[in-house]
Amino acid sequence: MSNMNEIKQGQVYRHFKGHFIKIITIGTNTETMEEMVVYEHQGNNKIWIRPLEMFLNKEDVSTREDNITGQKYRFELISE
Repeated sequence: MSNMNEIKQGQVYRHFKGHFIKIITIGTNTETMEEMVVYEHQGNNKIWIRPLEMFLNKEDVSTREDNITGQKYRFELISE
C-alpha cells in the first residue's frame, strides 16, 4: 500500500462501508483555495467531491457499527 498522501488519478480506494471509489483528480476550491478530491463511486457512477484533508483523515473507524469491512480508516487504497 502506498502513502495515502500521494493520491493519484486512477487509484481505487475502498470505503469502510464496503463500496469502491476511483480517484478522478485533485482540484482546488476557487473560493477557499482548499484542495479537494474528486472521485467516482464505482457502484452507481456518481461523482463526489470531498476536502483532501477529510479524505486523508486518520480517524480510526474500526469500531463503528456501520464499518462492514473492518478497516481502520475511512478510505483505504486498494489499487494503483
